Amino acid sequence: MAFRQLILAVAIAATATFAHADGVVQKLITPADKARLEKYDATRKEALQQAKAGQAGEVATLDAIVAKKPASFSDFDMTGNWQCRTIKAGGLGPLVVYGWFKCKVTDDGSGWMLEKISGSQRTKGRFYTESDTRLIYLGSGFVTGEKPKAYGRGPDTDQVGYAFRSGPTAWRIEFPAPRYESKLDIIEFRR
Repeated sequence: MAFRQLILAVAIAATATFAHADGVVQKLITPADKARLEKYDATRKEALQQAKAGQAGEVATLDAIVAKKPASFSDFDMTGNWQCRTIKAGGLGPLVVYGWFKCKVTDDGSGWMLEKISGSQRTKGRFYTESDTRLIYLGSGFVTGEKPKAYGRGPDTDQVGYAFRSGPTAWRIEFPAPRYESKLDIIEFRR
């Protein structure tokens, strides 16, 4: 019995530093972004189907990324520097896999914050725990040279997605129905 209590206490402590989706995020998320997340499964399925018409090498890259089963975030430290690349599936074209850029995750005491710090298209935002294997990302998209707006300032910059851990040093964010170009954006991260 004491062992079970210890395991429960460790699990609670491990997730205590995350902002939980059942509270803060529900107050922050816009109605449009809430609707995007509600349609996530259908949007993702359609985008991945459209992406199959892309170049064979890029299709294989996308298939490998989305085949990775979500792992627990409970023992994962996201802070630090990351390589990141964007994959655009469906929409204006079937599939585009971009090269690697630089991203950084920090923790300000309220949880993890992401910023893409190189490349022309950037994002800055915060993560909220929905479950042990899925986080919600609320962020703002901007281009090099612009100051990022706060999340909630409008549909042209607001971004929403689900983050999944996909390995010991890898994770991704999937953005359903982004404002521009594609049906599904994925940002893949690696050390």
